[in-house]
Amino acid sequence: MSKNPKSPLLKKAPSYSLRASLISILIGLLTGGVVVLIVGLFNPMISLKGAWDGIRLVLFGVFSTGRNAAGALTFGFNPVNFGNMLFRATPLILTGVSVAVAFKTGLFNIGAPGQYLAGTAASLFLALSIPSSAVPAWLIWIIAFLGGILAGALWGSIPGLLKATLNINEVIACIMTNWIAASLVTWVFDISNLKNMVEGNKTGYVYKTTYNGVATAKMGLDKIFPGSQVNGGIIIAIVMAILVYILLEKTTFGYELKACGANRHAARYAGIRDKRNIVCSMAIAGAMAGAAGALYYLSGNTEFFWTTYQSLPSEGFDGIAVALLAVNNPIGVIFSGIFMSLLSIAGLQLTNLTAYNEYITDVIIAVIVYLSAFSLVIKMWISRRRKEGKPVLPWKKKQPEGAGLLPDTPPETEPTEPSEEETPTDDAVTGKEAEA
Repeated sequence: MSKNPKSPLLKKAPSYSLRASLISILIGLLTGGVVVLIVGLFNPMISLKGAWDGIRLVLFGVFSTGRNAAGALTFGFNPVNFGNMLFRATPLILTGVSVAVAFKTGLFNIGAPGQYLAGTAASLFLALSIPSSAVPAWLIWIIAFLGGILAGALWGSIPGLLKATLNINEVIACIMTNWIAASLVTWVFDISNLKNMVEGNKTGYVYKTTYNGVATAKMGLDKIFPGSQVNGGIIIAIVMAILVYILLEKTTFGYELKACGANRHAARYAGIRDKRNIVCSMAIAGAMAGAAGALYYLSGNTEFFWTTYQSLPSEGFDGIAVALLAVNNPIGVIFSGIFMSLLSIAGLQLTNLTAYNEYITDVIIAVIVYLSAFSLVIKMWISRRRKEGKPVLPWKKKQPEGAGLLPDTPPETEPTEPSEEETPTDDAVTGKEAEA
């Protein structure tokens, strides 16, 4: 009997998501180029040459080195742009991992902004309150970083508890906790003594952590990217993303988390503690978002604007886009986070070197995210059709059970029955023996 060959669709399944993301990126960049061209043609201040410069900056903005004496754009290795790209990618990677963990376990963590704020507030309080004269600065940094992770985990576990015990939709609970965190952090910093009172124009800002001598170690990256804001936070973020991947894909606990996400009731029937795993999933997601806020502000070169009630931090929402583009793979989040940061650097170069504004890159990101989400919807629809035993392609007929792994897979070739002349039956053999 010949074995049933794998369907081409099945063979390509692991690479389907990657190809969908790459196509989304390509279409997004092309759309951005078209927008830049149209704006340039209809704006007399830009002209066709300015439009061409804008397209080049959208595609290669991170390599921009400014303009020469003749006014032409120049490109090459720009350590400042590359370093700042990695610095901006640090919180995006971790918030992307935060959203991806929840997605992997069947939850939608839209509470990353609030968890990000919780981690930021805790890390800043610890970094600025512990006297560096009594405790080494490196130890303060570790305490502040771990405090930020813990605060994010605790804040993320609140929607998890509400979901596990009261079956309250995690989206509603996350939105609630986002605005509670924003108002709470604003109030706490408002009554604290951590407001920047040294510089008169810094109303509403908290001191940088360097005020207490605390800053993330450069880990030699300042030698590779001199003049940039990059530090060892990008290395820590990458390591944490890899650890989360190992946790989800290579451990029993990760399998249980994903099992609860696939079917909570079936997981419970199999003996898995579904309530515990839901809370743990949101706690891990919150820890990642809290780590993102901690690493960003423990760098020592950024200030925190504590009047957060005006808006939630964009890094939390950007994590959704990063996770969608990476198809909820923690390893893929590393690359999608860097790519999103690359686009933001391109937007800055577009603003600084042309008459365009950086919002064009927001259009590109929006198109990419939309297409990524659309491809995800298509995959979910295909998966549902397979589970229901319906053909993926409408012109394909439904096949009987056991015909193949996929509804549109051709059935196995039935073995040809031997003829009576080739293989005598048992009755025929018995009759011949009787005649003898």
